[in-house]
Amino acid sequence: MKLFVGLGNPGSKYARNRHNIGFMAVDRIAEDHGFGPWKSKFQAEIAEGRLGGEKVLLIKPQTFMNRSGQSVGEAMRFYKLDSTDVTVFHDELDLAPGKVRVKAGGGHAGHNGLRSIHEHISPAYDRVRLGIGHPGRKELVSPYVLSDFAKADADWLDDVLRGVSDGAGHLADEESGKFMNAVALRTAPPRSSKSPAKSPKPDANPAPEPDVDERSAMQKLLDKFK
Repeated sequence: MKLFVGLGNPGSKYARNRHNIGFMAVDRIAEDHGFGPWKSKFQAEIAEGRLGGEKVLLIKPQTFMNRSGQSVGEAMRFYKLDSTDVTVFHDELDLAPGKVRVKAGGGHAGHNGLRSIHEHISPAYDRVRLGIGHPGRKELVSPYVLSDFAKADADWLDDVLRGVSDGAGHLADEESGKFMNAVALRTAPPRSSKSPAKSPKPDANPAPEPDVDERSAMQKLLDKFK
């Protein structure tokens, strides 16, 4: 069994915040893959289903971001799982908007949700880092992540969420390369190899055109005997 954890803050006030892209990701997975209804358990909203060859529990902690680890730890212990069975979907300031990366273990880089999970289950879990970009200055980070995505973000955000959902089965089967390929097909689809034929460039030194003899046959015959 796998635990897929989306990070965010509960309530409609925060629903479209950049900080809630983790919630958005697991919501899309639940919708696209026919998961059961969301229920309240482990201080979270949970939904059960299958992805690839695995049973998966989707978790949206309702403890607010900085206490997310309480919910994740409770669910992990209930199902007698290891931290390596956990994958966390979260916003990532250090990636450009629309970029997605998979990471196993590592630090929390100041992310309050990850810091809490570190404290409750250890750093040895997988992450799906969902790029939202950086506002440029440290003091702007908090208002930036707690602001809604702009209308201009709608297209790339939809592509990212669809790509994550497309590849979710591969992620559950621990095939991160195939997962990233599925994301890339949505966020950076290959260009068509069919392109209009290019007109040949004009010759810089064209051969001189041959002179055309415009005389009639009779005139050519008379001129021959002059």
